[in-house]
Amino acid sequence: MLKLIFNFISDFFGLLFPRTCIACENNLQKAETSLCLNCLYDIPRTDFHKKKDNPVANLFNENMKPEYASSFFYFEKGSKFQSVIHKLKYHNQPLVGIEMGKLFASEIVAGKFSNIDIIIPVPLHPKKMKIRGYNQSEMLANGFSEIFCKEVDTKSVIRTIFTDTQTRKSKEERKKNVSSVFKVVNPENLKNKHILLIDDVITTGATLISLAETILRVENTKFSIVTLAAAIDR
Repeated sequence: MLKLIFNFISDFFGLLFPRTCIACENNLQKAETSLCLNCLYDIPRTDFHKKKDNPVANLFNENMKPEYASSFFYFEKGSKFQSVIHKLKYHNQPLVGIEMGKLFASEIVAGKFSNIDIIIPVPLHPKKMKIRGYNQSEMLANGFSEIFCKEVDTKSVIRTIFTDTQTRKSKEERKKNVSSVFKVVNPENLKNKHILLIDDVITTGATLISLAETILRVENTKFSIVTLAAAIDR
């Protein structure tokens, strides 16, 4: 009887406040969570996690290669998955990050990424955090944390310099824009750790390279990276 009542209430609220797919915005069926089955199938997956030598890993030079590197999907302008990124970054929908983080993590948790020790999202400067209200990379990291059962560390590394957007900058401008903007404030938390760095979109890799360089100054650290999207030619 209680189950029948619960189902009735759930159906009633579903009529008033229908759950919608975060990509195409069509109504979700009961068995669907954040993405409808069609969009789940349509994700332009990179599958970089299946090959250690891949376009994301190759953004790093030979002296600073990640242990493993991957992105969930290719960033395609005008696609419904670009709208997912925009909802996360600009439309005040942090739950999109958690859901997409969980989805991506579920697809790679059984692989080599599972031997990480700690998760660090790319830090936001306090000024940017105040503007946005949350760190979109931290939301993705929280989703990963639920699946990987690893701690998200947002205290050990900080962003000390406010930088403007990377969107319209050249490769060299991006590199200069984020050079020396990060600082490790709790090195003991990172010592001897395999750290998973998480960001929303990777293009030239400038931000993650700068963050990795900062972290590798701590004794016996190594890193892997994942991003939600890769703005990289196929």
